[in-house]
Amino acid sequence: MACNTLFIASLNSGSNGNCYYVGNDKEAVLIDAGISCRETEKRMLRLGLNMDKVKAIFISHEHTDHIKGLAVLSAKFNLPVYITPGTLSGCRFNLRTDLVRTLLSHQSVQVGDLNISSFLKLHDAAEPHSFLVSCGDTKVGIFTDLGAVCGELTSHFQQCHAAFLETNYDDDLLSKSAYPYFLKKRISGGMGHLSNKQALDLFIAHKPSFMSHLLLSHLSKDNNCPELAANLFREHANGTEIIVASRYEETAVYTIFEPVAVHSF
Repeated sequence: MACNTLFIASLNSGSNGNCYYVGNDKEAVLIDAGISCRETEKRMLRLGLNMDKVKAIFISHEHTDHIKGLAVLSAKFNLPVYITPGTLSGCRFNLRTDLVRTLLSHQSVQVGDLNISSFLKLHDAAEPHSFLVSCGDTKVGIFTDLGAVCGELTSHFQQCHAAFLETNYDDDLLSKSAYPYFLKKRISGGMGHLSNKQALDLFIAHKPSFMSHLLLSHLSKDNNCPELAANLFREHANGTEIIVASRYEETAVYTIFEPVAVHSF
C-alpha cells in the first residue's frame, strides 16, 4: 500500500466517549481514549483493525469523555501518550511516567510514516488541542470540542483530504431544550462546542476540492439529530462523502488518499 494512504474510523464520538483511529498499513495512532479499553478492543476487532499497529495515543484535552479509558489502554499495550502538561495535570488518575510524552502546540511528532501535528483550539479546558495526521501528502484532521472557528482551524481544514468535524448542536433544538441557561451558554458561548451552522459555514467556505470524506462528530444526544446534520451537509457536499460518527457504535473504516493528478498530452 502506498505510504500516502490512510485508514480512518471513529470508534465512538459524543459526550459519552470519543476515540478516533488513523493509520496506514504499518502503524496507527488513536486520538483520545474516551471509551474503555475493553470496548476499544472490541470495536477495533469488529472493524478488522489490529491493536498491534497502534503505536501511540494523542490526547486533545482532559475532559472525561476523552480520557476515560486512557490509563488502562496505555498500560496494557505499552502505548506512549502524547499529552500537554496542562492536560496531564487535569487527569484524575496517574499514567505510567515512562509512557508520558510531552506534547507542545505546533509540535510535529513522527510515528513511523505518520506525522502528527497539533494546534491550540477554543474550548473550556486547560490546553486543548486539535490534530492533523499526515502520511506523505495525505492529511486527516481531527477537529472536535470547538467553541468557535478560528484562523488555525480554517488553515488546517483547508489542507484535509478527510476530517472529523464537530457538529454538536442545532441552534433551534438547543434553544428549546430543557438544559439550564448556564449550560446552554457554556455550549454556545465561544468556548464550548460547534453548532451545525458554524461547522457548515466552515465547510462551504473552506472545503478543499480534494476532500473525499467528512465525518460529522460529537453530536449531542439531546440537541441534535444525525439525519438533520447529515442532510444539511449533503446539500453542499459536492462529491465529499458525509458520514455521521455515532455515539453508540463505531463507523466503518474509510480509505483516504491523495488523488493522482492525470495529465493529458
